[in-house]
Amino acid sequence: MTLKDTIIIDLTTAMKERNEAGKRTLRMLKAEIMKEEVAGKAAIELTESDIAKIIKRLIKQRNDAIAGFEQGGNTAAANAEREEITVLEKYLPEQMSTERIVEIVATKKAELAITDQSKMGQLMGAVMKEVGDAADGTVVKEEVMKSFK
Repeated sequence: MTLKDTIIIDLTTAMKERNEAGKRTLRMLKAEIMKEEVAGKAAIELTESDIAKIIKRLIKQRNDAIAGFEQGGNTAAANAEREEITVLEKYLPEQMSTERIVEIVATKKAELAITDQSKMGQLMGAVMKEVGDAADGTVVKEEVMKSFK
């Protein structure tokens, strides 16, 4: 069963259980997936990696919205966004630990013989290629930056 199939089944379950946060979030996710599939001239089937990228993008949007709502004092809306993040995170692959990311950064830095910060982009690209969807780019960037200090 594909990730898309799982999302559709979980949407049906959320509707039957009257789970408002799940229903709202999974409908939005399904719509985003469908929009991406028909965005080109020919309809395509998205890969698991493509769907993971969509989910990460939606989580980032939710985090940005939470910051805005909290700044404006709207805690109810911020909590609704947090609920949506909780639902979305269920569909991401298990995230890599920070310790493992630090190990990969050190290994790639040694492999590429990078000694100064001018090659940070090259290191970042190599690490992101290695970790794929298993790590958040923000966390990877922080660890790469720390490795030069």
